[in-house]
Amino acid sequence: MAFPTQSKYVIIGAGIHGLSTAWALSERLKKTGRGGGEDILVIDKTGIAAGASGIACGVVRNNYFQPAMRELMAHSVSVWDSDPEAFSYHPVGYMQISHEGMREDITSIFEQQKAIGYESEFIEGEGDSFTYMKNLFSDWRATGITSVLHEKKGGYANNTAAIYGLAKKAEGQGVRILSGVAVTGFTKDSASGAVTAVETDRGTVECEQVVVAVGPWAKTVWDMLDLPREVTIKAGDGSTHDGIPTWRYWCLEEGVLGIDPDLQKTNDGKMPPVIHVDTDDPLYSDVDGSLVRDEPWGIYYKPDTHFGGIQGGAMPYEVKTPADNVAIDPYGPESPEFIVGDDFAHMWCSALAFCQERFSGQIGKYKNEPSGGLGCFTPDSFPVFDRFCENVYFIADSNHGYKMIGVGHLVAEELLGNGQALLEPFRFSRYAEGRLHPTSNSPFPWS
Repeated sequence: MAFPTQSKYVIIGAGIHGLSTAWALSERLKKTGRGGGEDILVIDKTGIAAGASGIACGVVRNNYFQPAMRELMAHSVSVWDSDPEAFSYHPVGYMQISHEGMREDITSIFEQQKAIGYESEFIEGEGDSFTYMKNLFSDWRATGITSVLHEKKGGYANNTAAIYGLAKKAEGQGVRILSGVAVTGFTKDSASGAVTAVETDRGTVECEQVVVAVGPWAKTVWDMLDLPREVTIKAGDGSTHDGIPTWRYWCLEEGVLGIDPDLQKTNDGKMPPVIHVDTDDPLYSDVDGSLVRDEPWGIYYKPDTHFGGIQGGAMPYEVKTPADNVAIDPYGPESPEFIVGDDFAHMWCSALAFCQERFSGQIGKYKNEPSGGLGCFTPDSFPVFDRFCENVYFIADSNHGYKMIGVGHLVAEELLGNGQALLEPFRFSRYAEGRLHPTSNSPFPWS
């Protein structure tokens, strides 16, 4: 097949956002009589699920301190629920298990989940929290826990399978997906600044609208478009902070303990919710009893047949290297630099044993294989969904992407001129205008 020289819509990135946008947009074009999937071209420099979407843990949750994030996640959970089989989605629920320093935040989350009709259960107090967890797992033994927020919706999806499920839905509508096509630049109208064509290593594609959905490569494409490399942020007290880099990178740490996933079933023999534990109690080594961490820490984990064990992660770490000097490629497990090491395995396996006795002494079964990857983060670690250069819609998920399957549906509406209130809090202008999201006491930068 000849390389296309034009397409009304060009979507860059065949991950969660690019493919969900292509699917939703193709359906809406057909429904409104304004075209169909044949008007949409998805290109990816590697292939479907080759980036962050293909290595993500796959957790789907609503547990956010920020009201705008919570409402957006509730919308996305409804999309996951719409076709669990196609998305390889497991609606087992999600649990946020926290220490006293986070109780006020978690209480607020629970109250606002009730307000938007998102089903969850909240347990407070050290004794009641321990009893609740013990009734779920007989070997539960985590300390320093004073609250449990049990979301009855959410769960996890098998990453690569879910993305291929989206690709199948898009292709079923006539969308073309081309792999091995790297964007090298953009042709712009000299008067308006609008993009008239996407330049690639395979040829130039003329277009009317562009969607950028490239996850960790957000800065790369952003720079190609000559967009601002720094921002001014107006703080809550009215002060302004100039020269803040638009992008920074965090390294994500995840791994797999190679034991039978069925060993993590609950007391009643069912598959458990995704477990997320944040505590301020010291963490000691499950190997030699040495102190591993004496500051607040957190982990998450779940049984997963796709990974063949117990899969999860811990807090990421910020890459201190200036963003211009960070090597994104090779990405993920292929990277010689940004993959997890022995320190993570020791910490995470010790933390699993801290939570449940069944994991004690199991570090030898940790899958010693490359894992992890970079996330490209905005200045406040929350997404930017906005239009630039007149006709370029930029989806910068700030590493929240995988669980946000519903963003593509909202972006599709905006591409057709229908503004979406759920996306308004995520405009780029929020920095200069001081419309910032509240921050929580979580050790994770995205909660």
